[in-house]
Amino acid sequence: MSQWSYATATDERLAVLNKELGGGDTLDVIKWAYQTFSDDLIYSCSFGAEAMVLIDMISDVKKDAKIVFLDTHLHFQETYDLIEKIRARYPKLQITVKQPQLSLEQQAAKYGDELWLRQPDQCCQIRKVEPMDQALRGAVAWLSGLRREQSATRANVQFVNRDEKFESLKICPLIHWKSEEVWQYIRIFELPYNALHDQSYPSIGCAPCTRAVAPGEDERAGRWAAHSGKTECGLHLAK
Repeated sequence: MSQWSYATATDERLAVLNKELGGGDTLDVIKWAYQTFSDDLIYSCSFGAEAMVLIDMISDVKKDAKIVFLDTHLHFQETYDLIEKIRARYPKLQITVKQPQLSLEQQAAKYGDELWLRQPDQCCQIRKVEPMDQALRGAVAWLSGLRREQSATRANVQFVNRDEKFESLKICPLIHWKSEEVWQYIRIFELPYNALHDQSYPSIGCAPCTRAVAPGEDERAGRWAAHSGKTECGLHLAK
């Protein structure tokens, strides 16, 4: 059993651990994570550009790693197409597609049509946060592709973090990577990626809530653009 858990990860211990991990590289963080948690570690994957890097590295460390994709039923077809390409390239990965409890029809009947336009936080809660909570039950830790440069809300993320929302440990191996480095890795290793990235979609979520980004805009400017102040679905926000 690992000495690391949500309960034992004090601020002091995390500070020491993150300093130690900072002396290595991204692959060292991934190796530490799987050596420490093994099957108790889940990668919550949105299949964005960062995910292509992490999946490739993870497959070198643990070929049968557990990966969870939160299927809101509102993703672009290009995202679903990419998942099938990843299954073909890395056949041993255990990719689970997690469904929300409510279908879109049931959600509309209970909350009204197109809830994402009126109350996006509630829609995210139903279709992403609650399924994530279910997916992480029994898992001690989860991996995420967060990078510090992505937004102000992610600027202080560490390699290993206490996740208050899901009462687990969140491991983020790519915190220091720049967007250019992500794409350099993808091109060098000829990895598949979402075709929408070539159409000015640097960050891709649900189709109704994602638009292309104009030159000079922040890479996450296309997410929830119609809702001022909303920059996260809720998975990476504290309680």
